[in-house]
Amino acid sequence: MRHDEFLKNVSEKGGPSDREQADQLVKVVLEDLGKRLKGGEASDLAAQLPEELKAPLTSQTETETLDDVDDFLRRVAGQLGEDLGTEDALPQVQAVFSTLADSVSEGEIKDLRSQLPTGFAPLFA
Repeated sequence: MRHDEFLKNVSEKGGPSDREQADQLVKVVLEDLGKRLKGGEASDLAAQLPEELKAPLTSQTETETLDDVDDFLRRVAGQLGEDLGTEDALPQVQAVFSTLADSVSEGEIKDLRSQLPTGFAPLFA
């Protein structure tokens, strides 16, 4: 899938309709997600994504984050700013995770989910 198609899918699934905002959302989510992945999983996932989305996912490989989904949503909302609360961030983050699930192999999503706490499961809905 191309970068512009990825962003369009995120928008159609509940993300921002503005392309720049959708791009920012995707990159913030992928960067934070990359902090949680170990054992080369960030690179494996990035290999199946458009070139523009590889760096955010793999740039933070030295920092490991182990908090829960609520902290994840708060951090994403805080980085997106503009008084965005976790309730507002949730459908947007779900749009990114859903598009991610549609964009990479089922095996890769299974590997990804195995490294996330169970509380992350609703984000893939």
